[in-house]
Amino acid sequence: MKTIYTLVFASLLFISCGEKKVETIEEVIATNDIVKIKAKKAEIETKQQGFNDQLKMLNTKLDALDTNKKIPLITTFKVKEVVFTHFLELQGNVETKQNILIYPEMPGILATVIVKEGQAVKKGDVLATIKDGGLSQQLSQLETQTELTRTTFERQKRLWNQKIGSEMQYLQAKAQYEAQKKSVEQLKTQIEKATILAPFDGVIDEVFKEPGTVIAPGQGSEIFRIVNLSNMYISTEVPERFIASVTKNKNVKIAFPVLGLNISSTIRQVASFINPNNRSFKIEVPVANKNGNIKPNLTARLQINDYTNNNAILIPQSIISENANGEQFIYVVKNKNKNKEAIAQRVIIKTGKTQGDVIEVLANLPAGTEVILEGARSVNNGQTVRVINK
Repeated sequence: MKTIYTLVFASLLFISCGEKKVETIEEVIATNDIVKIKAKKAEIETKQQGFNDQLKMLNTKLDALDTNKKIPLITTFKVKEVVFTHFLELQGNVETKQNILIYPEMPGILATVIVKEGQAVKKGDVLATIKDGGLSQQLSQLETQTELTRTTFERQKRLWNQKIGSEMQYLQAKAQYEAQKKSVEQLKTQIEKATILAPFDGVIDEVFKEPGTVIAPGQGSEIFRIVNLSNMYISTEVPERFIASVTKNKNVKIAFPVLGLNISSTIRQVASFINPNNRSFKIEVPVANKNGNIKPNLTARLQINDYTNNNAILIPQSIISENANGEQFIYVVKNKNKNKEAIAQRVIIKTGKTQGDVIEVLANLPAGTEVILEGARSVNNGQTVRVINK
């Protein structure tokens, strides 16, 4: 209808010009008379302003009478207080303190390897033996000599108790006997090193040497790797700004993406040292591993509850906009009538922590406020909108 009225007024303009038989614009321009040209221009501008004012009045009335005018359609929701639990998300690696390489304590030839890879062992089980190079024979001879020195000492002791013989003979026999005993003990300790025992309960993860290999203490001569998969933990670093909220015994949700496994645990240890290089501190989270599926160096995702608000106001992050001053704002609806028409009002808000798709609002949004959801980024402040919630 606006277009029709515009055409009507334009036609009237040309008709009126024709009736007065005034000079056309081309004729006025052809005169090269600056006074005439300015006068013609002023005449047209005056008529144009008059038409614009009349059109504005007509459009205003049409808007008031038109029941099918275009009003932005929006959806809304009412904010309410809820319990908001925020989780700090970190990534860590599975570790175990019982994951060691076993080295020989004496040089020699590896005589036997009793266990295989993947075999479960108990603490103290024999894993392998090393040829002792004749130490056993030396021990037998030394024990015989020790027995002789013991007999001599006991005899001298009886005589000394009877005041027979000299004290020097008694003391020499005693010293010789005690020296022999220490020699036997030392040789036994040396021979014990020829038998390699399991230091703890675990599983033989790798066997590096075969029987007949010449071995010696030192780097590069490892024989076994033994791992205890029942005593696992996750180690990760936490930024120092969370030092007040990430504390011992805090609940932790753990996810192992590769295994599709989710478990719960608590923080058992928080380091007292902050790494100056990356401004972080370490924490340890124990991991139950009943089935043995969790392996050392496996990647884990941690969620640590570092903040809880029992009366939080939450809104979707997607409806928040920002003005030129860096302020965040949303739109709410005011003065909604029976036809579900309302006025969109811009509200500056202050936000807090985020979790997933929602964000906490700390100020200027009381519970019960009706917030624009769909259409939040396409409306203007003060604009009339229609709510079409299902």
